[in-house]
Amino acid sequence: MKILLIGYGKMGQTIAAVAAQRGHEIAGIVDLHASQLSITDFTPATVDVAIEFTHPDSAFANVAACLRQGLPVVCGSTGWLHHFDEAQELTQELGGSLFYASNYSVGVNLFFHFNEYIAAKMSQFGGYDVAVREIHHTHKIDQPSGTAITAAEGILRHFPAKTTWRNAPAEIPTELAIISERAGEVVGTHIVTYTSAVDTLELMHEAHNREGFALGALLAAEWLPGRQGVFGMKELLGL
Repeated sequence: MKILLIGYGKMGQTIAAVAAQRGHEIAGIVDLHASQLSITDFTPATVDVAIEFTHPDSAFANVAACLRQGLPVVCGSTGWLHHFDEAQELTQELGGSLFYASNYSVGVNLFFHFNEYIAAKMSQFGGYDVAVREIHHTHKIDQPSGTAITAAEGILRHFPAKTTWRNAPAEIPTELAIISERAGEVVGTHIVTYTSAVDTLELMHEAHNREGFALGALLAAEWLPGRQGVFGMKELLGL
């Protein structure tokens, strides 16, 4: 499979390495610091799929450019979801293919699955409060993380006592607190904590390296070509 990499930071470099292990070819790299190429230099005749990991400010423009070029695109950038409705509409308008996940780790997506199950069960019992905590390296720009937002939204769907999330300690009982921390080179840790007067229950995912994210993105890239529409990890993993 021929892959166009959009973004060649730590994630892009890890994806390139894992792609080579899986027998894929990096047909091109679009990055402000690593090449002079642009998305419009590529077509379905030269690449099979694009993988986009860049910056919240550039992600939507990159996704839109891929769709207009007729390229299936796997996007892993977070912090741009205020444009997601536009991306969905453009995908439908052009008959394109877009795969988006806030986190491509298989383990994290199982975390999302169990998070919703636990929220539904815990909501049946009184006396528990719930909060989300996320810890990332100091280079991460968006806050809270896309993974933390996805976890929070999963809780809100199944825990009626919480009606909205807040990226700070909760000020009223109906708010779900997301506490964001930035420390050293932490790859990514997410913790959902239920606390009562008598006990505490926690669900945690801790990433040890970036290879799990890269593998998930490549699984999505292998799965996406030939499909039309907007997809995510639930479709890929059958969750």
